[in-house]
Amino acid sequence: MPTSFAPRLEMLQVAEAVAREKMIEHEEVLDAMEQAFSRAARAKYGVDYNIRAIIDRKTGMVDLSRVRQVVEAVEDENLEVSLAEARNHSDSIEIGEDLVQPLPPMDLGRIAAQTAKQVIVQQVRAAERAHQYEEYKDRVGEIVSGLVKRVDFGNITVDLGRADAVLRRDEQIPREILRVGDRVRAYIYSVREELRGPQIFLSRTHPIFMAKLFAQEVPEIYEGVIEIKSVARDPGSRAKISVISHDSSLDPVGACIGMRGSRVQAVVKELQGEKIDIIPWTEDPTAFISQALQPAAVSRIYVDEAAGRVEVVVPEEQLSLAIGRRGQNVRLASNLSGWEIDITTEAEESERRQKEFAERSKHFEEALGIDAMTAGLVVTEGYHDIYALGEAEAGELAAADGLSLEYAKELIAKAQELVTEQEAAARARWEALGVTEELVEFADFSADMLVAFGEAEVRTIDDLADLATDELMEILEAFDLAQESAEELIMAARADWFASEEDEAEDEGEVEGEAEDDGEEALPAAELTSEVALEAAPDSIAEAGLAEDPADLSGGADAETRS
Repeated sequence: MPTSFAPRLEMLQVAEAVAREKMIEHEEVLDAMEQAFSRAARAKYGVDYNIRAIIDRKTGMVDLSRVRQVVEAVEDENLEVSLAEARNHSDSIEIGEDLVQPLPPMDLGRIAAQTAKQVIVQQVRAAERAHQYEEYKDRVGEIVSGLVKRVDFGNITVDLGRADAVLRRDEQIPREILRVGDRVRAYIYSVREELRGPQIFLSRTHPIFMAKLFAQEVPEIYEGVIEIKSVARDPGSRAKISVISHDSSLDPVGACIGMRGSRVQAVVKELQGEKIDIIPWTEDPTAFISQALQPAAVSRIYVDEAAGRVEVVVPEEQLSLAIGRRGQNVRLASNLSGWEIDITTEAEESERRQKEFAERSKHFEEALGIDAMTAGLVVTEGYHDIYALGEAEAGELAAADGLSLEYAKELIAKAQELVTEQEAAARARWEALGVTEELVEFADFSADMLVAFGEAEVRTIDDLADLATDELMEILEAFDLAQESAEELIMAARADWFASEEDEAEDEGEVEGEAEDDGEEALPAAELTSEVALEAAPDSIAEAGLAEDPADLSGGADAETRS
């Protein structure tokens, strides 16, 4: 039987106390103690030895043993033993098994005891951090409450009870002062496992934080009867929130405000007086944006769905109110609605419309050789260029006052003839610049776009695939290409690359499989790639902080509410 230390029931009591304090498993603490005793024993008997320490879970006795593996040829005498020598200790032992030899009891010296303590602290801390990460990784998106534990250069360490979290300076509400011992509520937006252990990052400026606060104050939101569609915040100053009711008999704005504003005031108080506008959500972008720009009054809204932009026209006296201080109101409305919003006055809009009307009329006058009155009639009917006029119906154009059906047909024919000439000139231009037919047919590019590609030396689909999104948008800047559309074009151009790689991998596997079936050696990958590259013909396109855990075993409001 292995020799042991004297019974030490207090060791089990210490392990239980540590496990309870650190909120980890009792067995994990005992495992840490066993590793500590093993390291202390190696310091005495030899660091190259494999020494195992086992603590009896009932008596607290520590058994020390030397472990060596039985092998045919011994290379390391400290870790291995021959079968012949092992048979001197056990007749039934075989190669591959472990020979366990008991060691005499030992007294831990001061250095060994200190080493054992450090090992226990490290192992317990690692177990504690692992439990913290497992507990909080699934709590991202929750609101938690804790005490301010430490303030370092503006970054705040918050004690959550079972773990410490970090509230960085840029995630704090401006001008909010938090001191050690203050209780604070915040939103968990990230939990990361780092070298120093799990890092829990909190935020009081995140838009979802405000949405979660409303969910706590408004039962209808918590129950799902009222839904928060979007939130936009300028932390510490102003916020806008859009809500919709799934019960037609329930007013979502009134429910969020509460009796005498009690519900919204509770959120405002938590956010240090941040003014909140509550907007009823609707699918109609013009109605929703008009509400989102309150308190400004809106005259007209023009929506450009392709570009994701809206132009809002307001009276002159409402301009500053619509834009807000430092652009705050229009910025929040844009974030809330997801549309880019341009604000203009009625006078500016009238002047711009007149200028556009004059330019388009002159364009038709010069292109078609018609008088100013006729050109004005064409523009008034909504035809902005000769391309649109060339696709018009004669009956629709003749509906304009002063235009006969025959004259309308003549104008449309002239426009079509001019369009044909311009497209032919553009084709000659992009062909001279080296733009391939493959790129021409790749997407619905206009003639002017293809010329722009040629001038930028983008001649093939591979050239297009090599571009970054901002480079493509710069080349097609005159055509107002949206970023999302640019990304889709580039990924579609790169789809052939991915398809070729997949085909190569499949062909490689087939060739290797055939070689194995025939009993022949498979071709090297380098040789195989060149063959597959010549034969592969893809036929489809695929769319393409920081708080350090100091654990140690020795440490015993006004609100503006509008609807």
